Amino acid sequence: MLQALFYGTLTGIALCLTFGTVFFSLVQNSVDNGFRTGANIAFGVFVCDIIFVFFAIFGTAFLPDVSGFQKWVAAAGVVFLLILGLSNFVSGQPKIAYPKTKFGNLLYYFTTGFLLNGLNPVNFITWVTIATYIRSTLHYNLDQVILFFTASVIAVFIVECVIALYAHKLKRLFTPKVVKIFSKVTGVVFVLIACQIAYVNFIK
Repeated sequence: MLQALFYGTLTGIALCLTFGTVFFSLVQNSVDNGFRTGANIAFGVFVCDIIFVFFAIFGTAFLPDVSGFQKWVAAAGVVFLLILGLSNFVSGQPKIAYPKTKFGNLLYYFTTGFLLNGLNPVNFITWVTIATYIRSTLHYNLDQVILFFTASVIAVFIVECVIALYAHKLKRLFTPKVVKIFSKVTGVVFVLIACQIAYVNFIK
């Protein structure tokens, strides 16, 4: 059980340091709007990961039986990422502000984290692949599998909150000019990942 806990924690840490869309959005929004914003995004990712892990452990029988379901999800992910990426280019000078506590902002950033994580098919495939590996290669029983994934999703959430915290602490280094450049870079990353998802699912 300790091995499952240890490996699950390491896996969670590794997964949230892959510098994908969630990472860049987390850093950008934490710098722009403070730690609470980043924590809300991380919480959205956390809830989405729990859903993914549930299906990875217990199978995909509960998923809707729709022809081309994965491609529909991939298409939604491409559109979502393109909108986010292009909005970073057309937006004006970013404003560096302290976090707000209104429920609307909480829901917005929670949804952003949830969708960034959920609309990238690679994330779900990753959890399923890990589940297959620890069962077939490491021969974990159900209790060990649940412990492994519990440790993983908690580790992802904690590390992302730490990233959000330190991004906000470095706020003084992020002048409006630096934030604008980072915003453009983030936009490029979102567009490139959208193109990658489109290539893998519709062209390759």
